[in-house]
Amino acid sequence: MAKLNPVQFSREVRQEVAKVTWPSRRETLITTGLVLALSSLAAIFFLVTDQLIQLAMRWVFGL
Repeated sequence: MAKLNPVQFSREVRQEVAKVTWPSRRETLITTGLVLALSSLAAIFFLVTDQLIQLAMRWVFGL
């Protein structure tokens, strides 16, 4: 069983964090904007689809 050494763990964490490629501020803003835009489009699509299904069900059941 491996020993738990907090100093070694901290050293290894720092080494791994140094390997990470962090996105630039511009990349982060662009990605955030795309996520918000695509989420909005998906919400609108499902709203329209839901309304069409509701309309079809009203027509089928005559409510």
